Amino acid sequence: MNKTIQTASSSAENTVGHLFNELSLSPGLQATLQQLEYRTMTPIQAASLPITLAGYDLIAQAKTGSGKTAAFALALLTNLNPRCFAVQAMVLCPTRELADQVTQELRRLARSVDNIKILTLCGGSTMRPQVASLEHGAHIVVGTPGRIMDHLQRNSLNLEELNTLVLDEADRMLDMGFYDDIAFVVKRCPSKRQTLLFSATYPNGIAGLARQFLRNPQEVKLLEQHEENKIRQRFYEVENELRLQTIGLLLKHYRPVSTLAFCNTKQQCRDLLEVLQAQGINALTLNGDLEQRERDQVLIQFANRSCSVLVATDVAARGLDIAQLEAVINVDVTPDPEIHIHRIGRTGRADENGWALSLCSLSEMPRIVAITKMMGSEPEWHDLATLQSDDNTPLASPMVTLQILGGRKEKIRPGDVLGALTGEAGFTREQVGKITVTDQSTYVAVARNIAREAVRKLSAGKVKGKTVKVRAL
Repeated sequence: MNKTIQTASSSAENTVGHLFNELSLSPGLQATLQQLEYRTMTPIQAASLPITLAGYDLIAQAKTGSGKTAAFALALLTNLNPRCFAVQAMVLCPTRELADQVTQELRRLARSVDNIKILTLCGGSTMRPQVASLEHGAHIVVGTPGRIMDHLQRNSLNLEELNTLVLDEADRMLDMGFYDDIAFVVKRCPSKRQTLLFSATYPNGIAGLARQFLRNPQEVKLLEQHEENKIRQRFYEVENELRLQTIGLLLKHYRPVSTLAFCNTKQQCRDLLEVLQAQGINALTLNGDLEQRERDQVLIQFANRSCSVLVATDVAARGLDIAQLEAVINVDVTPDPEIHIHRIGRTGRADENGWALSLCSLSEMPRIVAITKMMGSEPEWHDLATLQSDDNTPLASPMVTLQILGGRKEKIRPGDVLGALTGEAGFTREQVGKITVTDQSTYVAVARNIAREAVRKLSAGKVKGKTVKVRAL
């Protein structure tokens, strides 16, 4: 197997000198990159784009938020013939959220190419509109393995002209039990194609997947390195029976506005949620049992700061990229050191600082040794007795999410909601947070102290000239 194994770190020095304008891309793509102010490549882009643009199959290890979407998008757009109205590229993603993000990025990068049609095919939406869209033709499809498989079984999706297949977050698709679905889909792709596999971690299943579906792949492995001064890690020894109660102490002591708490099991998530809610802490959980609509609502509330703590397993939280995450708490220590590094890398993004706090029982000490070895730094141990809080006010999130019935289908835009709140209702721009418009609903975060009044005034007034139903989540 012909492989070049490249290793790089996420430090700035690796990206110096790697400019997008040095790549052999079409003038249209180069112009788009300039418009989007994409000048210097991230480490994963610099390491993988020369390989993908040369037509090789690729296995790339890189985390969410590293710029990997552009790393495969530029290759598949280069392989595309816009005049051939058939599916020429397909991206498989583990979740609808990731598929939506990938589709948005592809549309941004493809804006210079005339009449490129990109379709998202995911579960949680009805089949009929998707089948109708496919009948009108598409160049690129982005979707989840189960739904793509459904379309192939119905013969509503034809892959005869496919030249590029991307498996995005392949490790997570395996975690979620999609191996058979992926195998079904890949076997229906032409054997002469380019296959690009992206994964944040590299478990055994990935090697098996690569052996089965890739031809002489080149390998790029980015060792994730966090800037030491941005993520402050602290470890606390705890007895198992006190573990869940201790989370409340950590939250009251550090008082982060936004915290992602990782548990190793779904049951541990449920137990912790009960404990936190009993302590008056505004917490929600993400797990595989939630319907897509519930999952979307949880993510919206966490991203807009209406929920202080999101409790999740690694599988549920993969693909989550939340801005301004003040803390990550490891309720349980993960047996995989790479996953620990991936978990704590959610905080301390961009210009922010973050806390990474880990609880550890005596039986988990060997896991800490493995983590320490991989990170090349000694753990900083602190005593639980030092956790004190002079501030006994409950840890309440600064915002509350209002749900307005009506969304894209009613042609509601964020500006319409902002206008209704700051116009007739008389609130200030600063009292209104993030506004998210979905097909059927619109969600707006408002300052906690005005939530009741905002519901009353929006219900009594109009949005886009119409009376709307509003409730606080």
